[in-house]
Amino acid sequence: VQLQASGGGLVQAGGSLSLSCAVSGRSVSRHRMAWFRQAPGKEREFVAGIRGSGGTINYANSVKGRFTISRDNAKNTVYLQMSSLKFEDTAVYSCASAPSIGSYNYWGRGTLVTVSS
Repeated sequence: VQLQASGGGLVQAGGSLSLSCAVSGRSVSRHRMAWFRQAPGKEREFVAGIRGSGGTINYANSVKGRFTISRDNAKNTVYLQMSSLKFEDTAVYSCASAPSIGSYNYWGRGTLVTVSS
């Protein structure tokens, strides 16, 4: 199983950015997928997740209303659309995959998002 995140970059506060996570070896439609982030000097935190069966979505309170997680089953890819970005959204964003029950057991290499104030 491999997860490849891409799309990070530098953006001004208030701007938008879209991240992609291409998955191979595991179907995004049958597994839980999520985005996490880790800011400098801070612990990794959950950002958004989408369940395989039913596609239930949940967000961290800090990004609710600004970020949107989605998936394209045909491309086996998960996306994170980020808007109204804030300086505090600056972090390395990683995608992860988990079975229906259990911990996230596959992680992709992160992509850096830098929001300038």
